[in-house]
Amino acid sequence: MAAALAAAGSVSAETQLTIYNQNFATVKESRALDLQKGENETRVTDITAHLEPDSVILRDIKTPDAIRILEQNYESDPLSEGLLLRKSEGKVLDFEITMPQTGEKKLVKGKIVRSAYIPHQSAMQRYGQQYYYGQMALSSPQGGGQPIVEVDGKTQFGLPGKPLFDALDPKAFLKPTLLWRLWAAKAGRHDTEFSYLTGGMRWEATYNAVAPEKGDSFDLVGWVTLENISGKDFERASVKLMAGDVARAQPEGEMRSKSGLYAGDKSGFGAPAVTERAFEEYHLYTLPGPTTVLDREIKQVEFVRAANVPAKRLYVYDGFKPDQRYRGWDYSNIRNNADYGTACNPKVWVMLEFQNSEKSHLGMPLPKGEVKLYRRDIDGRNEFIGEDRIDHTPKDETVRLYTGNAFDVVGERRQTSFKIDERAHWVDESFEIKVRNHKKQEIEVRVVEHLYRWLQWEIRNNPMDFAKTDARTVEFRSKVPADGVVTITYTAHYTW
Repeated sequence: MAAALAAAGSVSAETQLTIYNQNFATVKESRALDLQKGENETRVTDITAHLEPDSVILRDIKTPDAIRILEQNYESDPLSEGLLLRKSEGKVLDFEITMPQTGEKKLVKGKIVRSAYIPHQSAMQRYGQQYYYGQMALSSPQGGGQPIVEVDGKTQFGLPGKPLFDALDPKAFLKPTLLWRLWAAKAGRHDTEFSYLTGGMRWEATYNAVAPEKGDSFDLVGWVTLENISGKDFERASVKLMAGDVARAQPEGEMRSKSGLYAGDKSGFGAPAVTERAFEEYHLYTLPGPTTVLDREIKQVEFVRAANVPAKRLYVYDGFKPDQRYRGWDYSNIRNNADYGTACNPKVWVMLEFQNSEKSHLGMPLPKGEVKLYRRDIDGRNEFIGEDRIDHTPKDETVRLYTGNAFDVVGERRQTSFKIDERAHWVDESFEIKVRNHKKQEIEVRVVEHLYRWLQWEIRNNPMDFAKTDARTVEFRSKVPADGVVTITYTAHYTW
């Protein structure tokens, strides 16, 4: 075995980061290890504070079986005053006291009876509520969360002053550290690939859509926002962003607290710097060139820009208003209760719909994120008009954004009849729906109705065509004239 504890070698400029939009990342580094033949002890300190030790992979790049990790110890509790007090329990320390009247400093000796230091913060989450509450009780003043120090033969709670410790041991852990016991097939330099999963890193996509003074086409700019709170700086790293819902096993008892991108000549803005490609069932976005991601830094990079994206404005009226009185009711109770579903929602939703296609000057996978919408006023300045979130959206799918409620369009929905024959197993329910348009131009409104009383139903006595959008939903589409009203009536006949 090597006589001295060797450092794990320098990190090359080939560090790679793959950051997931689920608040974790994969770190891949190239490290040079100078090893003796046989067993070696190696210390790795240039790692994140949220490394997952069971995810560590180390291999020799040229000969994968040339080195093996025989044993790994992860020290995640770096040196602190509390930890040094814990290591000093039973010992006598000097405490520095500043006299408040004169500012003079003097030393007193005290024996550390109890440090009150509670380690293993990560275990509080991993081993469930019982462990968590037990640890928290120990850390509270009532549960022994105060140090106990013996001074001049008397016991006191709390430190008498600032503790002074002996010089540090060269092996002291000043930051999170991996200790490896390695086996090497031969002595000399080994170029290795070192990778691990870590928390403390995230990314998200945000979009700004700007519409002109008139019309519903818009210009779109997409940003990638990276945040690093992992406890480690990454200098000139190759950064990839994984978009998709990657499955991760949840530990038992853990307490839970998201080819080139097409810009085309049509956009007039040139190609974006971030490239995209499919990977497994997800999508990878690669930032251009090496990127420095410092600890506690938020970095933003533009990843898509498109102009004149055609869109269509939709007015949607869903007059059903959920009533908390019926929360938890089953279908049989809903079916027989005449008052269920009679509360009215008067708001008409405004939505913006567009195709994520090349024809629309887009046509790339859009990662989930917030979309902020603006419209230019007559003075040429942008005014904020709404915000919504999109999910991961593949190419050629439809995107629909909710921007708010219409001010000048109002809906009204009321039940006009309810008949039930329980012996014959049928219910007839009739509604009258009105949409009033106070605008100076005609609009089309999509009126959505939910057939919530039972699975078997048919629409009767309706003079207007409708579309069945799913097994329990229908949609009426109607033109509402300027300063006009449209009225929709229908009867739903349920059988069971």
